[in-house]
Amino acid sequence: MSQSPVASRRRVLSLFAGAPMLPLASSLSYAGLLSACGGDDTPAAAFKSVTFSATPAPTLANPAAMATTYTTSVMSVNFDDGTKKDYKLAYQPFFITGDLVTSTSGGSILAGGYVDINNQPIIDRTVSASPRQFFSDSPDGTSLLKIDGAKVPGVKGNTVFAVVQFEYTTWAQDGKTDMYGKLPSPIAVLTLDQDPDTGRLALVKYHNVDTSSVNGLWITCGASLSPWNTHLSSEEYEPDAFAERSKNNMNDFSTNLYGDATKANPYNYGHLPEVTVNADGTGSIKKHYCLGRISHELVQVMPDNRTVFMGDDATNSGYFVFVADKEKDLSSGTLYVAKVGGTTDFTKVGSPAAPLSWIKLGSATSAEIRALVDGGIRPADIMTVASKDPQDATYKRIVANGKVEWIKLKDDTAQTRKAAAFLETHRYAAYMGASLGFTKMEGTTVNIKDKKAYSALQNIQTSMVAGNAVNVPDNGISVPKQLVAGGVMQLNLRGGQKDLDGNDIKSDWMPADSTPLLVGQDLLDADGKTLKPDALGNTANPETIANPDNLKFSETLRTLFIGEDSSQHVTNMLWAYNVDTKALTRLMTLPAGAESTGLHAVTDLNGWTYIMSNFQHAGDYTKTISADVKSAVDGLISASYHGKFGAAVGYLTGSPKAVKLAD
Repeated sequence: MSQSPVASRRRVLSLFAGAPMLPLASSLSYAGLLSACGGDDTPAAAFKSVTFSATPAPTLANPAAMATTYTTSVMSVNFDDGTKKDYKLAYQPFFITGDLVTSTSGGSILAGGYVDINNQPIIDRTVSASPRQFFSDSPDGTSLLKIDGAKVPGVKGNTVFAVVQFEYTTWAQDGKTDMYGKLPSPIAVLTLDQDPDTGRLALVKYHNVDTSSVNGLWITCGASLSPWNTHLSSEEYEPDAFAERSKNNMNDFSTNLYGDATKANPYNYGHLPEVTVNADGTGSIKKHYCLGRISHELVQVMPDNRTVFMGDDATNSGYFVFVADKEKDLSSGTLYVAKVGGTTDFTKVGSPAAPLSWIKLGSATSAEIRALVDGGIRPADIMTVASKDPQDATYKRIVANGKVEWIKLKDDTAQTRKAAAFLETHRYAAYMGASLGFTKMEGTTVNIKDKKAYSALQNIQTSMVAGNAVNVPDNGISVPKQLVAGGVMQLNLRGGQKDLDGNDIKSDWMPADSTPLLVGQDLLDADGKTLKPDALGNTANPETIANPDNLKFSETLRTLFIGEDSSQHVTNMLWAYNVDTKALTRLMTLPAGAESTGLHAVTDLNGWTYIMSNFQHAGDYTKTISADVKSAVDGLISASYHGKFGAAVGYLTGSPKAVKLAD
């Protein structure tokens, strides 16, 4: 798109009509583009808003739609003179995992392929006649960005990059060997060729980031782009250092990573990795050990470049916030966890907001916590954990990670407390009285204009329900009845807060309260408790969200994008929620059994706007899927996605039929 401040409105509309992308920005704001759209033929008309039409939930009337990325949505761009222009949407993948693509270093490389600590392929030998490199069926967090001065051979237009991480692989090629948590997660930099006239993105090169300096990566899930243009990754479901290695996947993970079942240390995993992209299409990585060892999901850095609001995808999860000592530097700072007040019913929109107060867990640098790990600190050097009541008053009963435990710190020294805060974060947070009662706190994002944050609860059950064994009645998170379909929470952000010890929190972007913004709707039997599948196998209403996971907010579109990780919708869905009009619209559905991942809404990349979207594990059907649906879609999914071992990395775009610019 032209960067000229003088463009006729007719020219802008022709660009909208012909572009395969969503070309909504050519300067710092859409208004900056569209308010300048005067010309000889038409008075200036400013951009006003964007609305979307709904894609219907697919049915057996069109089984092919249930086996792919499916959208019929139309984006309507509304102007302040009452006119509008409509643009049909479509989905465009960069690749399917398992494809051979061009490597940055030359030759071919397997997209989503796994490598060991020496960057050598990890081979799947479960089918002896056809060994092959493991590759992921679960691409997740994605960032789209540009680097000043970037130049990569093969790019004809603008050089832009994407960072894509791969959470896990579901099965080995024998279809029987469960591989979850047994392979070190790869993370890749994609060099993309952006057509300056159409905005189209095409994959040119693929680079596997060398993760050996950070001991490999563990179950990388959601991700975000930092305000300083780095990719903030995640390590989900931190391995329990007190569990037997055969039960926390450490033996298998370590064997695949190091060739040695004993070498991987669980304290090296469950942290926040950060990837920096280089101008040549390569990337480097560091891992921050000072943001707590929790079930890191998608994190959100606030506009102050210091405050980090974190998803915590665990049973008995909590609101965790890290405040860095310096802007744009996550290597040192202070970790806080929330205590929830009030009696809010998180299953009901309109419930009064639950106030949040903040417990300071500790301050540390990443280097000093990693030094503890490298120095050989053991779980017993931090605390003692008992699974049964030891009948000893020096122990404290806690609930963490879906279990009731009794813990006792080794001693009350500052060093022990620091190790507990940053290496046994869930247990120590519960020990300190935090409200660890949320069920699978997933993605987080921020609405800067309204100073609100949003967080996804995949479910509202177990630890959140009064009377459940892992619910803590006095932690402020206790609903009368489960809502398996979960919801999206809204949090007001404020400055001037103090921690519970009375110390100032040096942030103007701390969550002050939490209330339901959107909730799903379980389909229930006559007893009002038991999930009852519909004819397709949905156990949640397909006309609204269920089991929200990825969240991204677009300031310019005033839209919250919501991706599902649902065991209740036969086809998971991508939604758009306008925070001003309150309209919730289905934009796309995924292949049956697939999870919506990799959300990233990019307002302005060389004048073009993109909605990144991936999916995982197509054909990993819900238990309630109807036999007719499974029979109709299984072969189609297998044919499109490498026998159900592959998954798509791509983006939501305009219709492929509208590639040429209008005259």
